[in-house]
Amino acid sequence: MATDVHRPVGTPTAVRVEGLTRSFDGRPVIDDLRLDLRQGEFVALIGRSGCGKSTLLRILAGLDRDIEGTVLVPRRKAVAFQAPRLMPWKKVWRNVLLGLPGRPERAVAEQALTEVGLSHRSDAWPKTLSGGEAQRASLARALVREPDLLLLDEPFGALDALTRIKAQRLVGELWQRRGCAVLLVTHDVEEAVLLADRVLVMDDGVIAHEQEIDLERPRDITDPRFAELRAGLLERLGVDSAAEAA
Repeated sequence: MATDVHRPVGTPTAVRVEGLTRSFDGRPVIDDLRLDLRQGEFVALIGRSGCGKSTLLRILAGLDRDIEGTVLVPRRKAVAFQAPRLMPWKKVWRNVLLGLPGRPERAVAEQALTEVGLSHRSDAWPKTLSGGEAQRASLARALVREPDLLLLDEPFGALDALTRIKAQRLVGELWQRRGCAVLLVTHDVEEAVLLADRVLVMDDGVIAHEQEIDLERPRDITDPRFAELRAGLLERLGVDSAAEAA
C-alpha cells in the first residue's frame, strides 16, 4: 500500500499524483500511486531496478500518456537524462535552444551556459565535450525553459567520481538559486541524502516509504546523522550497510 505524502498546511503543491497506474502487457509497473511535491522542494526517488522510477519520471515529463489516474504538473517543466542527448551536428549553444518555441536569441543560451559554468564552450561541437561538460550542457538546455519542475533521471550515473561530485554540487546550487521543485531519480542513496529535502523509496509500483532529510546545508557525509539516514534507507532497499562498508 502506498504511503501518503504529507506537507505543511498552506504550502503550495507543484505536483499532485492520485491513483496513477501504468501497465505494460497487462502487468502494472506503477500501481495506484499517490505523490505530492511541494513548490521549491528537492525530492529524490530511489528504489530497486525495475521498480518504476524512470517510468514515473517519464509520465511526469509528459513523455508517457498511456496511464490511468490523475497527474497534475506545472506547465513549465524540463527533464535531463543520464545521456545528455546532444545533437552532434549542432554547436553547444544551439543544442541548448533545441525545442524552445519561436526564434530565441543566442543570448538566452549564453546566459544558461554561464549559469552552469560552460560559457567558454558555447561554440564547441558536442563530440569535443567531456562527460561532465556534456551533462552541464544538458542542464543548461533544461534551465532555458525556466522550469517550475525540474526532472532529473540519473543525470550523474555515467560520470566519474570526481566529476559526479562537482555535478551534484552544481545541481544543488542551481536548485537553491532557481527555487523550482526538483525530482531526482537515482540509485545512489548517498546522493539522495546529500541533495534532497525528502527521499522517497519506490517498491512494487508505489511510494512505499518517505524520509525527511532534516540536515543543514551544506551537508557533511561524515556527520553521524547523515550516516544514520543513509543506513536506514539502504535497509529499506534490502541492503546491509555494515556489510557494504566492510
